[in-house]
Amino acid sequence: MRRSNVVGVDGSASALAAVRWAAVDAALHRVPLRVVHVEPTSGGPGPAGRDDPLAAACQAAGGTEVEVFPELHQGLPHEVLVEESARARRVVVGTRGVGERIGVAVGSTAEAVAMRAECPVVVVRGQEPEPDRPVLLGVDGSAVGEAAVGVAFEEAAVRRVPLVAVHVWIDVELDPWVPTDDREWAEIEESEREVLAERLAGWREQHPDVPVRRVVERDRPVRYLVEHAKEAQLVVVGSRGRGGMTGMLLGSTSRALLHVAPCPVLVARNRAA
Repeated sequence: MRRSNVVGVDGSASALAAVRWAAVDAALHRVPLRVVHVEPTSGGPGPAGRDDPLAAACQAAGGTEVEVFPELHQGLPHEVLVEESARARRVVVGTRGVGERIGVAVGSTAEAVAMRAECPVVVVRGQEPEPDRPVLLGVDGSAVGEAAVGVAFEEAAVRRVPLVAVHVWIDVELDPWVPTDDREWAEIEESEREVLAERLAGWREQHPDVPVRRVVERDRPVRYLVEHAKEAQLVVVGSRGRGGMTGMLLGSTSRALLHVAPCPVLVARNRAA
């Protein structure tokens, strides 16, 4: 059975943007789209005058040649979506749902799903991106980040756009040792370039038609990735960087990007992790 895209909807404008993104993505990958709306277990009526979220979402998914399956569930939205992630190809959510504060950059449901889902999660942020923009990959050099590299190459290939692989290798606020000698900096930078090349090598062989631009930078990861994301259609990162503790569900860089990135963010993780 083909794994499908799952998109969570609640009638908000943010959710409808997520539906449109998920539908286009499902069409590109030739998979079905499951549109999931979660009602409270109390079974009480929704807000007066609000349109049916499933009907509005299915209408938003129109215009793409993709099978759409509306589903009504009961429970807590983040718990249902995390449960559905076990058999989904990826879960797509908007940044903020109905009832969540406007000043919040990313809602509690989106963050909880990104932290706990068993499959890749896309949080749809910003304006609808231009389809010819590149895919941006944040490479941290860790084994956990390998899933992000594979997903990024796949997304660039199916979208027929270049891949920009960015490896930002130091955060002066976190690293207790900062060299002052220019030769030491040069040696470290060359070592980090080798790390990036090694992480990309096997995937470049699998996707020879994907143009790749490698960027190695000495900067704060979030700041640099956000700057490059202004020209990207999608940012792909791993769930936890090489400096993250094993018990962390979501690394600091990935979590920060959910709040500030100017385009959709895909958090990739190995299912076995």
